[in-house]
Amino acid sequence: MTTDESSGGRLGIFARLKAGLSRTATQLSGGLTGVFTKERLDADTVRDLEDALIRADIGANLAHELAAEVAKDRYDTDVTERELRQLLANVIAKALAPAARPFAVDPAHKPFVVLVAGVNGTGKTTTIGKLAAKLAQEKKRVHLAAADTFRAAAIDQLKIWGERANAPVFTRGPGADSAGLAFDALKEARDANADVLLIDTAGRLQNKAGLMAELQKIARVLKKLDETAPHAAILVLDATTGQNAISQVEAFQAAVPLTGLIMTKLDGTAKGGILVALANRFKLPIHFVGVGESIGDLQVFDAPAFARALTGADEEPKQTMGSFRF
Repeated sequence: MTTDESSGGRLGIFARLKAGLSRTATQLSGGLTGVFTKERLDADTVRDLEDALIRADIGANLAHELAAEVAKDRYDTDVTERELRQLLANVIAKALAPAARPFAVDPAHKPFVVLVAGVNGTGKTTTIGKLAAKLAQEKKRVHLAAADTFRAAAIDQLKIWGERANAPVFTRGPGADSAGLAFDALKEARDANADVLLIDTAGRLQNKAGLMAELQKIARVLKKLDETAPHAAILVLDATTGQNAISQVEAFQAAVPLTGLIMTKLDGTAKGGILVALANRFKLPIHFVGVGESIGDLQVFDAPAFARALTGADEEPKQTMGSFRF
C-alpha cells in the first residue's frame, strides 16, 4: 500500500479518481447541464441524458438502457441536477458491479503466471511495472519476463521497473523468440520459488494474424511446464482509443481467453464511458484503472467510486434501487 493510500484511505483514492476522470465528467456534465432547462424528468430530459451518455462513449444501446433506468418510476417528476447525477451514478454503479472483481493471486499455483497483452501505446509495460510494485508491497516474490523482444526500449523499461520492485527480470536480446523466453522465465521462476510471474508480451496490433499466433504460441509453450498456465491473461487497454477498445478485446479474446482487463489513461480522455461499454459487452473483470503516472494512480477498480467520479456525484450511491440487468 502506498503512503497516499494508507493516509488518505478511500477519500484519497476517490480524489485521484475524480481528478483523473475530470475530462469525461466535464464532457458528461455539459450534456447533463443542458438537461435541466425544464427541471423535469420528461421525454426530452431522458433523450438529452441519453445523448450525453453517448457522447461519453458509453454506446447507443447501453445509453438508452441507462437513461430508461434513471427515469423508471420517476417519469414526469421534478428533479434537480444534483439528484439526476446521483440517480445516474447509482444506475452506472449497479451496471458496473459485476465487473468489479479484484486481481487475485491463487497460491495453489506457484508461480502464478500472468500473461499481459495489449496493442502498442497502451502503457502495458508501465502497467506491468506498477502491478509488480503493488504485489511486492504485498510481500509477494515477483519475477518479470521481457517477452516483448521486438522493442529494446520495452526490455530496458521493464528492467527499471524490476529494480524498483526488487523483481528479477528475465531477458534476452532484441529479436529473441518470445515463446522460448517465456518458457525459460517460467522455469527460472519455479526454481526460485517465486509467487508470481508477469510476462510482458509484444505490443501487437490486433489485425496482425502472425502476432496473434505468437501470443497463442507463448500460452501453448507455457503449458509444457505447467499445463494450467497461464493462470491469468490480462489485456491492457488505452481509454483514449474509445470504441476501438471493443475490437481489441474481441481480437485478443479470440487468440487467448482473457481473464481480466486493465484500463489506462483515463486521465487523458473525455471517453471514459468506454469502460462501462466494455463491462456491458464482455462481462470480464476490470481489475485496475489508470488515472495518472504514479504507482498510486493504478487503482483497484471500484464501481461506485468510478460511477460517482464519472457523473460528478459527490455522495455515496444510495442502495435503494433494484439490481440493474443488461
